[in-house]
Amino acid sequence: LCNHQSESFGIKVVQRPFVGITMEINMDDNTVVELEAAAFRRLVKHLQERTDVQNIDLMNLAGFCRNCMSKWYLTSAKEKGLQMDYEGAREIVYGMPYEEWRTKYQLEATPEQIEKYKETQNS
Repeated sequence: LCNHQSESFGIKVVQRPFVGITMEINMDDNTVVELEAAAFRRLVKHLQERTDVQNIDLMNLAGFCRNCMSKWYLTSAKEKGLQMDYEGAREIVYGMPYEEWRTKYQLEATPEQIEKYKETQNS
């Protein structure tokens, strides 16, 4: 997360915490967007390839899942005035229609996974 951003002559000084230290990186807005987009694409590709990782496990460990990412993508698209629906956003994140992914890869959640999910939602 960005702790501080300041504008100075068209160059954005981005300070991001890394293991207790703050790095200052001088870059323009386009470069910041390009790097963030590349990181997002890599995360999406990684999750598309790791079909063994279930959404409930992501929720239990990280507090978000592929569906969350789909909702964030949809929200951003709508903020830009783009016509998109939730299923379209899901297809972008999942790399295929959601129902196809669910049929191929989603497993029944175990009682332990469900209990952990309930615990994380209440904390």
